[in-house]
Amino acid sequence: MPTTFPTNFVWGVSTASYQIEGAWNEDGKGENIWDRFSHTPGKVANGDTGDAACDHYHRYGEDVALMARLGVSAYRFSTSWARIQPAGKGAVNPAGLDFYRRLVHDLHQANIEPWLCLYHWDLPQKLQNGGGWANRDTVLRFGEYAEIVAKALGDGVKTWVLINEPSVFTTFGYLQGRMAPGVTDFSDFIRATHHANLAQGIGAQAIRASVKDSSIGNALSLSPAHPRSDTQADLEAADRMDQFWNRWYLDPLYRGSYPDLATPLLEVMGVEPGDLGLIKGCTDWLGVNYYSRTVVSYDPDVPLIQATPNPPPDTPKMALGLEIYPQGLEEILVRVARDYGNPRIYITENGMGRHEEMQDDRPIADAPRIAFLNASLEYLGRAIAGGADVRGYLVWSLLDNFEWDSGYAERFGLVYVDYATCTRTPKRSFDWYAGVIERNGLE
Repeated sequence: MPTTFPTNFVWGVSTASYQIEGAWNEDGKGENIWDRFSHTPGKVANGDTGDAACDHYHRYGEDVALMARLGVSAYRFSTSWARIQPAGKGAVNPAGLDFYRRLVHDLHQANIEPWLCLYHWDLPQKLQNGGGWANRDTVLRFGEYAEIVAKALGDGVKTWVLINEPSVFTTFGYLQGRMAPGVTDFSDFIRATHHANLAQGIGAQAIRASVKDSSIGNALSLSPAHPRSDTQADLEAADRMDQFWNRWYLDPLYRGSYPDLATPLLEVMGVEPGDLGLIKGCTDWLGVNYYSRTVVSYDPDVPLIQATPNPPPDTPKMALGLEIYPQGLEEILVRVARDYGNPRIYITENGMGRHEEMQDDRPIADAPRIAFLNASLEYLGRAIAGGADVRGYLVWSLLDNFEWDSGYAERFGLVYVDYATCTRTPKRSFDWYAGVIERNGLE
C-alpha cells in the first residue's frame, strides 16, 4: 500500500448549505423543506433546527481562514436554492447570489478551489407544495436554477457537483418520511428517484452552456451490500439492496438503463423516451460518498427489495449506530472501476460521527475519528494501487453541524462548534489531516 498519493491529488473538505449557513430567513431567502420540517414538532431530535446552525452565512470568512490553515486545495459547498430563488422558480434574490460571490472570491484569495454543489437536499418549499421531486416539473425548475447559478458564478467556479446523494433524500424523504419533506408514498418515491437522475442530465446541459471548461460530477452515496448469512435468501436480498441503493443511480449514468429491479416500475417512474439518453454520460467524473457497508437479511415484508438492514451486533459503531467499516471504501471503488469503465472518481464525503464535548477549552482528542480516516485512506490507497482512477479526497466535514433528523446530537467536524456561541475550535483530527495534506500521504 503506497504511503503517498498521486501527484496533484486533491485534498479537501465538504459542507452543505442548510447544515451550516443559518440565516434561514435573512436577506430575502425563501423557505425550504428543511425549514418547514425542522420547525414541525417531533420531526428532528431535541427539536433542533438549522435556523442558526454554524452561522456560516455571517462567519464564512473565518471558515475560509480555517480551510487555508488546514491546507486544503478544494472546498465542496452547496448553494441554497431558496436563498437564490426563493420560490424555486421565477424571481432571483440578488442578495443570495452576492453571498456566494463573496464566498467564491474569498476562496480564490486563499488559493482554494470552490466546488459548487447545486442541490444538497434543501428544496424550496413552494416547489414541494406542488409535489417536489415527485413532480417532473421540478426537473425543469432545477435546470433553470442551474442556469442562473452557472451564469452568475461560472467565472469563479469550474468544478460543479449536480446533486448530493439522491438515494438518501428520496428514500428517507419520500418513502420513509424520516427526513424532509416527510412523505411516505411509494409512487412519489419511485418518481422522485427518476426525476433526481434526470435532473442531473438537465443540470449538466445548463452548466455546459454557460461555463467554459467546466468539470461536472455528482455525489452518490455508495455502500457495499453484504448478506447477513450465506443462505440463498440473504444472498438474493443483498443483490436487490445493491440494485436499489447503488445501481439505481450508477446504471443510468454509465449504462443508460435501470437495473432489473426497476423494470416493472418504469411506467410508474415516469421514464419517457429520451430520458435515459440525457442521463447517460452527463457527468465528467463520479463523486463517491462513503461511510459504511450495508448488511441485510431477507425480509418478505419490505416492499420491492425484500431486505432489511441487519448489521452484526458485535462490530464497533459510530455515535448513532453506523457500523465502522472503512474497508468497504476499497471494495466499492474496485467494483465501480471494474463494472463501469473505471471512471474518474473523487471521494466527495468520508467521515465519522461521534458524541463530543469540549473540556477546559482544549482541542478534542478524537482518536477514533483519526483512526477511521487513516484506515479509510489506507484502503483508498489500495484501491488506487489496484487501478481505480481516484483523483481526490474530501472529508466530511469541516465543521460540526446540523445532522438532519439527528439534529446536533452527532458531530462529524474536524472543527468543534459551540452552538451557543458558534466559536470554532480545531480538533486533533484537524492537525492530523493537515499533516496528511502536507505529506500528500500517510505516515
